[in-house]
Amino acid sequence: MLALGITLALLVIGYLFGRHAEQSHFERLREAEAQLQSLLMFSEKRIPPQFQPCEVKLVGGNTVIAVDYFKVMAAALRNFFGGRVAAYESLVERARRESIVRMKREAQALGASAVFNVRIETSSISKGAKEQQVSVEVYAYGTAVIPRHG
Repeated sequence: MLALGITLALLVIGYLFGRHAEQSHFERLREAEAQLQSLLMFSEKRIPPQFQPCEVKLVGGNTVIAVDYFKVMAAALRNFFGGRVAAYESLVERARRESIVRMKREAQALGASAVFNVRIETSSISKGAKEQQVSVEVYAYGTAVIPRHG
């Protein structure tokens, strides 16, 4: 009985801390996205004439986010009953948005006005017991367009 109580207490604590950390991360992402909103981002490969003459540089942002224990438990239950695994969806969304923010910050530091040919790659970084996903990596990259005056 004591072991069950400890397990439940740890699950509740893990859930509360994990949820707080996730909400804090989403808030920081919203602030960073608002600051970087003026830096345009396109999936188009060709740089249009209005951005030329310019210098171009490859920029990227990489993020690895580990799944917390509560999400592992929630995903295991969801796999048993079927349906969307919302716990992992938010994990991937946070990693994707963080990677884009990091890519845009790198472009901004170079003086870029836009990033073209934006691509996003995802992968599972590590596997736990029974091939269970433990963390996700997202890499966002593109071509920073730096205006050349003169």
